[in-house]
Amino acid sequence: MDKQLCFYLIRHGRTEWNEAGLLQGGGDSPLTANGIAGAKATAAALQQIDFLAAYSSNLQRAVDTAALILEKRNIPQFQHAGLNEQFFGSWEGQKIAQLRQLAEYQTMSHDPANYLAQSNQGETYQSLYLRAWQAIRDIIQVHRHGNILIVSHGHTLRLLLHVLGGGDWRQHRDPQLSHAVLNTAINVVNYRQDDTCPTGAFDVKLLNDIRHLAPDSYRR
Repeated sequence: MDKQLCFYLIRHGRTEWNEAGLLQGGGDSPLTANGIAGAKATAAALQQIDFLAAYSSNLQRAVDTAALILEKRNIPQFQHAGLNEQFFGSWEGQKIAQLRQLAEYQTMSHDPANYLAQSNQGETYQSLYLRAWQAIRDIIQVHRHGNILIVSHGHTLRLLLHVLGGGDWRQHRDPQLSHAVLNTAINVVNYRQDDTCPTGAFDVKLLNDIRHLAPDSYRR
């Protein structure tokens, strides 16, 4: 079966915990005024894109960002837990500046294959990879042709975009190979499946496009 899909992958708008420097993960906090402004700016930038459907994680910050991007457009919106942010266990809600001093946090930041999430009882990158990749496969199963909006999270999208670009999840934190995904930046990935490519192929077309954003709506 031939398929031609274009995914628009967006990280949620900035939140109160982002501004406070707290690790968020499976926890949640409301979008800030700047986060809402970023989502609305993304809505304007994507206004002419005819979306078949929108998928977000089931965390409220992503659900809210998707709703703001779509505004009053009559587009089906779904949630998929596979798009949720990486779960950080006991680290969630703690100051990132303090967590950076921990050996296992440093491993998480730089060595995905050896991050075992033992001290915090969180989620490994392998687990994140398997569920996020399955979420993309699930979405592909549903649709054949057109544009799909996906709203997710920083760790999840950095890993996904690296893998969709042909990389290995074990190397997705290498700063020479990938970069952090900015809040409400636009990332575009095409997917093609046909007789010449029966297993399907991805092509990353755009990464971290922030031309539509004011500086206060994201942070590098």
